[in-house]
Order: sequence, then structure tokens, then C-alpha cells
Amino acid sequence: MKFSRTTRAALAFVGALALSGTLVACGSSDDPSSSDAGSTTLDPNTKVTLNVVGLLPGAKPEAQTALAQEVTDFQKENPNITVKTHDYEWKATTFAADLAGGTLPTVFEIPFTDAKTLIANQQIANMQAYLDSLSYAKNFNQNLLQYGQGEDGKVYAIPAKSIYAVGLHYNRDLFTKAGLDPNKPPTTWDEVRTDAKAIADKTGVAGFAQMSKDGTGGWQLTVDTYARGGRMEDGKKATLTNQGTKDALQFLKDLRWSDNSMGANFDYDWSSINQAFAAGKVGMYTSGQDVYTSLVQTNNIDPKTYGLTMIPLTGSNAGVLGGGTMAAVSSKASNNEKAAAIKWIDAHYLRKYTNADAAAKQAQVQVASKQPVGTPELPIFSQQQYEQYQGWIKSYVNVPLEQMTTFTSKVFDAKLVNEPAVATQDVYKSLDTVVQAVLTNKDANIDQLLTDANTKAQRAIDAA
Repeated sequence: MKFSRTTRAALAFVGALALSGTLVACGSSDDPSSSDAGSTTLDPNTKVTLNVVGLLPGAKPEAQTALAQEVTDFQKENPNITVKTHDYEWKATTFAADLAGGTLPTVFEIPFTDAKTLIANQQIANMQAYLDSLSYAKNFNQNLLQYGQGEDGKVYAIPAKSIYAVGLHYNRDLFTKAGLDPNKPPTTWDEVRTDAKAIADKTGVAGFAQMSKDGTGGWQLTVDTYARGGRMEDGKKATLTNQGTKDALQFLKDLRWSDNSMGANFDYDWSSINQAFAAGKVGMYTSGQDVYTSLVQTNNIDPKTYGLTMIPLTGSNAGVLGGGTMAAVSSKASNNEKAAAIKWIDAHYLRKYTNADAAAKQAQVQVASKQPVGTPELPIFSQQQYEQYQGWIKSYVNVPLEQMTTFTSKVFDAKLVNEPAVATQDVYKSLDTVVQAVLTNKDANIDQLLTDANTKAQRAIDAA
């Protein structure tokens, strides 16, 4: 499999990342203020109800069945822990209010970019002592683990899943209907534009679509900027007016107003663009390489229609944006709840990468419930452990990897760059309105829009 032969370079990506309440769990009343207070082992005589994030809202019954089986197996292994899962989708626009209001589960997920702020605000728990109870605790790649460490050097958020690089997702069926070769996806932005117009003209659906709200507009504009050699920050200086961002916006403007190849919906976020793509209403869009799993679990995509390729890269400084998801525990959690939480984080997210039986068992459950096994990802631990994991699940892989080779065979040769480091979500929000204006106003002034957004972003950076 081509992807497995390139995992050595994946470590370069992991290194690149370092460069640039109603649902509060029930349990004991011990002091939740520090992971170092008292025992880090769950008292066997104490019953704990642990609320955790589950699947995205609207996940298919098969996905829910697979998760329910996982919970059942976990509770057999840990009879004094009752796990309750809750549908969850992280959104920049609602997360802070949900956290402050106590409506998040005790164990929740956050992007790499948000952990430092939550640690500084004392909103997530110190999990160092509990993490140390895992046999593989010292095996994490330090360049990933550092995103979840506080100034005290302790780990508060744990790398968990979806360590990704952004790719170009395309509908093979729409390519065929438009007279294009689905085995030869575009390799330049000019080809993306040409293919998008062909799809729009021949099929009547959007040849290319772009996220534009809830921070996703700024996120994907940053993707487009990196791909053209630009950057959104230089240390603590906002650089939104760079030429790469201007070129990316002009590209969108040309597709929208000159080519009429972006359809009629310019209000997509992550969930809605996935839904439209799976329904055959979008020919191409950019998002994390790992989105195929969600497209299956939530959007019922036909695997035969799916394709994944590299985003085009232009210029010597061009790069691919990377990121990932961390598991965090509420700062209000008791010591018993934290002890239960680390057991769940181990079983649900991480053990499959370090234990052959766990990897095979999870893969068997996923296959039995018609869930994807083998979606391309990047390693949380080491090259050796990841290659072992791939070997453990090889016989269970059921995703169309042959339709992703123009991504998996090339991504590790590219420069992979982390998201803007300071005030990330505020920077993204300042760019949402820019993307929306370009897609809805034919006379939008790109230079002025970026100047205004840069001022807003700088204020957020200064305040961070």
C-alpha cells in the first residue's frame, strides 16, 4: 500500500506542527483541583458515570451501533464505569459558550490550536499523572504532545485522532459525467478552475465549493494561502494582506463571477459542505484528508464516487496546512472522573495504535457495522508504531485507498505547515466575512477587505 511506504516522511509533518453543567459527570466529591491530589487510580468500590463525546449529530445507525458496542466492551472491562455518549461537533462560534455554560461532556474534543488558551484559562484538567499510568505515555511524538502542555510542562490535552493534512476531495462520478478522467484529478489551480467549469456546465452542480462561515471560511482561506506560498501570521504580526491570500480570493472570485462554477450556495460550514458533497451537489472542495470517515458515518457517501488528491502547490514556499484533534477533560472533573476519563481516552482513541488485539477488535466491530477502516491518517506516536498498526488492520481495510493515491503518494513530499499560532479562531473569523463578500458581491474590493480583516486580526493577536 503506497501510504504505508511513506510514513517515514509523516514524522516530518508531525515536526512541522511544532514550527509554526447538565452533562457534568456524576462521581465522588473528591477535590478536582489537581491531578496530583490523591490517588490517580479509580477506587474499585466507586461507581462513576462518565459523559463523553460520541459521534457527529445525525450519524448513521450503523455508526451508532459500532460506538454502542465499543461502550459495551469498555464497560465489561471497567464494570464500575458507566459511559454516556453525546453527539458532538466542535464549532468555534459556540464552543466557548458551551464550555462556560457547563453543557459539554466531561471528556470532549478540541483542535490543537485551542488547547493553550483553555489551559491558561484553567478550563481543562491537568491530566499528567493520569496519562503517566498508560504504558505508552512516553511514546507520543513530543511535537504533537507540546500543544497540550501548559507552562508548567504538564499535559492537559492529549493527542487523540485526526492528525491531518488538507487535501482536495473530488466526486469521481461528476468528473466522468463532465467528460473528465477521474483517475487524473487536477494538479494546478488553473486545472481546478477548468475542471470546475466543466462540471458546472455539463452537470449543473457546483464544480467547486468553499466553506465560508463559523471560522471555516478563514480556515480554508488559510489553506489556499499556504498553497500559494503566503502566511497569515509572522510571529505576533498579522499578515493577511499577503499576495497568496489575494491570489486565493481572486481565484474564488473568478470561479464565482466569471465562470459561474460554484453553484448557488455560499453559506457552507464543515458539516453542510460534507453533506452537499456526499449528495453529489459539489464536484470539488478542500478539507482534511480524514473527512472520508465522516462522509461515510454521517453523510452516506457512495465510496465509488469518492476521490482524494493533493491540493495544488504554487511557489517555493507553498505548503499544506495540517492540524489535529486532542482529548480534554473538564477542569471540574473529580479525581475519580479523571481516572475514568483516561481509561476511556486509552480505549476509545489510542490503544488500537499500540496493541494488536485492540486494533483488530475495533476493526472487526467497524467492519461488522459497515464503518470505514483504514482511512489515511498521520501518526500520533512513531513511524514504527504506525506501521505496526497498519499491519494489524490490513485484512480489515475497506476504504477505497486506490482512489486516494494521488494524495497519499505525494503528501509527504510537500512542506506541511501548522495553523496560525496566535488567536487562531479570531483570525479565521476575521476572514469569514472576506470570503463571504467575495462570493456574494461581484464588486468586492479584495485589498480593502483584507486590510480591514488584518486590523481585526491584529487586535485579536495583541489581546491573546
